[in-house]
Amino acid sequence: MPTSSEPASPEKTEPTGAAVDADSLGPADRVVPTWTEPVARRISRLVGGPLGRHAQLGRQPFWTPLRVVLLFATLMLAAGFLFKAPCLQTYDTTQGQQLDWRNSRQYTAMCYTDIIPRYGMGDLAPDGVFPYKTAWLEKAGTPQEKVRYMEYPVLTGLFQWINAKIADGWTTLAGTGWLPATMITVLYFDISAFWLAAAWLTTVWALFLLCRRRAWDAALAAVSPLVFVHAFTNFDALATAFGTAGLLAWARRRPVLAGVLIGLGGAAKLYPLFFLGPLLVLCLRSGRLHDWLRTALAAAGGWLVVNVPIMLLYPTGWQEFFRLNGERPADPDSLYNVLSYFTGWAGLDGQLQSGQVPSVLNTVSMGLFLLACAGIGWLALAAPTRPRLAQLCFLVVAVFLLTNKVWSPQYSLWLVPLAVLAIPRWRLLLVWMTVDALVWAPRMYYYLGTGNKGLPEGWFLGAVVVRDILVVVLCTLVVREILNPALDRVRTTLAVRGGRGEQVADDPCGGFLDGTRDVFTLPGLPARRA
Repeated sequence: MPTSSEPASPEKTEPTGAAVDADSLGPADRVVPTWTEPVARRISRLVGGPLGRHAQLGRQPFWTPLRVVLLFATLMLAAGFLFKAPCLQTYDTTQGQQLDWRNSRQYTAMCYTDIIPRYGMGDLAPDGVFPYKTAWLEKAGTPQEKVRYMEYPVLTGLFQWINAKIADGWTTLAGTGWLPATMITVLYFDISAFWLAAAWLTTVWALFLLCRRRAWDAALAAVSPLVFVHAFTNFDALATAFGTAGLLAWARRRPVLAGVLIGLGGAAKLYPLFFLGPLLVLCLRSGRLHDWLRTALAAAGGWLVVNVPIMLLYPTGWQEFFRLNGERPADPDSLYNVLSYFTGWAGLDGQLQSGQVPSVLNTVSMGLFLLACAGIGWLALAAPTRPRLAQLCFLVVAVFLLTNKVWSPQYSLWLVPLAVLAIPRWRLLLVWMTVDALVWAPRMYYYLGTGNKGLPEGWFLGAVVVRDILVVVLCTLVVREILNPALDRVRTTLAVRGGRGEQVADDPCGGFLDGTRDVFTLPGLPARRA
């Protein structure tokens, strides 16, 4: 407990004897959020106020900062599971138990998740089929009948298949009385949710270690409203775990391990592979291309080890993910659909027929993303001070989501750990994450349909525009701090009383890049004053 509510500047805090080694920091070396963040200061009043000047630090043998942050994450994940729980309820029929999704309950209760409907589809049917090998018919017996395969990247597809096999085994044992019985679809969700929770805890653990001096910033990811809403909406926590752990391995100067983890993340969802771009330009600027090459080769190896067997054995099934992404039109929450709705524009490809590929949209979307990446690369090489890795990774993933024709709601989880590392401003990040999470409500009632007392599309798209504006604001502030490093809270610590900035770090997540000299830059961006 604090002995005084009067905060002291971090440099006046005396060490308490806690051990400090190459991989950890003592309590006196960490930034205290109740001294630097108004939100944390106000919340701390519930437990006695901000940390005091003479508070004893580092004496608690069990409740270390890491364990406290992981506890926060566990509680938020439990709340997120309960949020999805209404969609797990069942009722009895003459054909047995059925999910109680009557009257569009999955939308009115806002508990919809992609995981529950996955079990029982042709690629996860309980009859010995293997995803990517066995085809199944969508809308069988109708004019819209289509031959389908597993539509997810390989690692995510295998994750689903393994969980389905575990659910099948559980049901078999439950039939003998050894385990409690429940509807197998519900069981499949429960098993998947367990592993996804473990993946998000891994994300928070890696993020905590990456935050270093600002370790309590990881609490933002632990209690994020986006975790409450989307941790169990789809399988994206797998990718965040691999991606964040890959950044941690790079920060620990283990490029091969970093590459393997990034490659595995790319085999689960595409976005961790985007980290290789920022690493390339930063290694080019600092003359560390050999380290980038080791990481890139390891990433390619990790991705190939997972994908090549499926690619060679079941090429048609392996291509399904890429085929569907190419054929998809603009999703309702993409900027292209927003522009089309509010302007009456027919879209880049006009009215598409069933099965027609939106080739112009695909080209424009990819072109805009590559153009934005080129701009980020130029910024990285021309900025007066070499940007931090997390700043560039956040910008690349954010512009991908903004320019892509698909922004599935759970994709916002990708940004959470990157935003915490790139721009740890608590009030701003909590506002963005809360708004992004609240978009789920108009989304569900838009899917409900106006005929069922749902919301018109314009209300949903208005919420999407607000979310996108906030993401653009975050990107703008990251660029501002790249151009003016004195404003970057990761690079500097602010004395609470004096209000002056003290340079304390180059790039805590930079690994080989941290503290190195530039060997290649581009002219064009002069240094700016605070």
